[in-house]
Amino acid sequence: MKAVVFAYHNMGVIGIRSLLKAGYDIPLVFTHADSTTENIWFASVAKLCSEHGIACVTPESPNTPAWIEKIRDLRLDSIFSFMYRNMLSREILRIPQAGAYNLHPSYLPAYRGRCPVNWVLINGERYTGVTLHEMVEKPDAGSIVAQKKVAITEYDTPLTLYAKLDDAAKSMLADILPRMRQGAVPKTPQDLALGSYYGGRKPDDGRIVWQRSAVEIYNLIRGVTRPYPGAFCHLDEKKLIIWQTMLPADGLLEPGRIYALTGNVMISTGKGALMPTEIEIDGKVLSGEKMQHFFYKLNGSYLA
Repeated sequence: MKAVVFAYHNMGVIGIRSLLKAGYDIPLVFTHADSTTENIWFASVAKLCSEHGIACVTPESPNTPAWIEKIRDLRLDSIFSFMYRNMLSREILRIPQAGAYNLHPSYLPAYRGRCPVNWVLINGERYTGVTLHEMVEKPDAGSIVAQKKVAITEYDTPLTLYAKLDDAAKSMLADILPRMRQGAVPKTPQDLALGSYYGGRKPDDGRIVWQRSAVEIYNLIRGVTRPYPGAFCHLDEKKLIIWQTMLPADGLLEPGRIYALTGNVMISTGKGALMPTEIEIDGKVLSGEKMQHFFYKLNGSYLA
């Protein structure tokens, strides 16, 4: 079976490897050129294609007449999309005889749209998953072909959660792709009324509002910590990033106030308090005794 693949990120690499292992022929892969302004912490689809002798292209958009005609000329059976960031046009989706399918890193119909890994952490969810679904014009709305749940702990961050989702994707694809290659494609329509849709996030969305509860702020901090830009506040005119905190604690009622006691630093919130364990200010990352010494001099001051 011949498939054109649209792929990026670790799951793009996992998807291509899974297709090859299942016996698919991949004549062409669309991926993205890495941006110089983005923290590239994930595996390279372009490198994988080079290692396997697969043609790989990085157009700004695949939805041009020339690329649509190129895809049509390949006489493919299927299209697969793995973490590809562009929507595919109706013309492209109609080309493959056996359908077009997308791997989405959430347990659909929950968390359709952008940045689901960040959003499930920010919202304090206890599970998420991966879903292979049929592609339609509406994002992440097509019938579900296969999915696998993943548990989220209160200690998970984007990196640890991505690792769990990568493992789940490998397992799910290893099971479903051979069956799809034989023409067995189960399809369960989504009830979008039972799900949710979220948009993309910008670095400025990581601003901490100390009037919120310690639990909400804790989830924001872990949801946008490395490799993402981090949650931040301000100390006077300086930006202070909080990379990591301990679990929320009870007590204290003045949002944003710093309580620096012997061997302990706490910041009050609208409900409860946070104990930071790693911060960054003026380009310097502080933890342990250095961070405690920094806050001792600020006891009673406020973060904004």
